[in-house]
Amino acid sequence: MIQPFDDNHFMKKALQEAEFAFSKGEVPVGAVIVFKDQIIARAHNLTETLNDVTAHAEMQAFTAAADFLGGKYLKDCVLYVTLEPCQMCAGASYWAQIGKIVYGATEPERGFVNLKTKIHPKTKVVSGVLESECALLLKRFFIEKRNLN
Repeated sequence: MIQPFDDNHFMKKALQEAEFAFSKGEVPVGAVIVFKDQIIARAHNLTETLNDVTAHAEMQAFTAAADFLGGKYLKDCVLYVTLEPCQMCAGASYWAQIGKIVYGATEPERGFVNLKTKIHPKTKVVSGVLESECALLLKRFFIEKRNLN
């Protein structure tokens, strides 16, 4: 029997998206959505590119996954995202009824956990997957951004 991919495998794919965002001058957050061990959506932050504060990686991924599946509910899907979702993205995950959220780095100030944002009661949450790699990319981005200013 072939062993299904694990959370680390898919978080590495989300990190590739975050690296792509970094290369474009976007805050390096990446996301993938998985359905039956298959990536059905890949996304990264596009807030600068689109001049849109709502263009977070998760929001882009939800739209792409719903389009792929032909429906707005993502009950059987897993969101892998390199940074803990904010209130907006956690709220969108509630409405999408995402089955599971796996995130890397925590966001103590703006993350949904500290802000006590409700997510769907059936959504499972796993935190800290490749946390140091995810956090390091964000730190590197902001250090470079500060040094340019």
